[in-house]
Amino acid sequence: MERPANKIIDLASQFPEISLTVKAADLIDMVNYCVSKTRQELEQQITDANTETYPSKQQVMKILGVSEPTLSRWNKSGYLMRVTVGGTRRYRMSDIQRILGVTQKSGFDSRTADNK
Repeated sequence: MERPANKIIDLASQFPEISLTVKAADLIDMVNYCVSKTRQELEQQITDANTETYPSKQQVMKILGVSEPTLSRWNKSGYLMRVTVGGTRRYRMSDIQRILGVTQKSGFDSRTADNK
């Protein structure tokens, strides 16, 4: 059986100007559903942030198809900033994905990029 929260969401999506009268129990179910969904999304964002990869300059040049002077210019302009990780200069994969217009993880593994 479909949960009341799902029915309310469907109605609100289909008819955004509609006024609804709901039972208190259904409202509580809706609030709990929204809190649970938000918590799941935040947990996923935290997990994604904790799994950030940091490819090397050579890997970034290969991924983006650019030269070393271009990376240097981009760093100076703030377009693609270097970060120091473990004493070495690297780049955030999330920044590279932003440049490429990628909104989801691409499956790139910086540990194997040199072997391709």
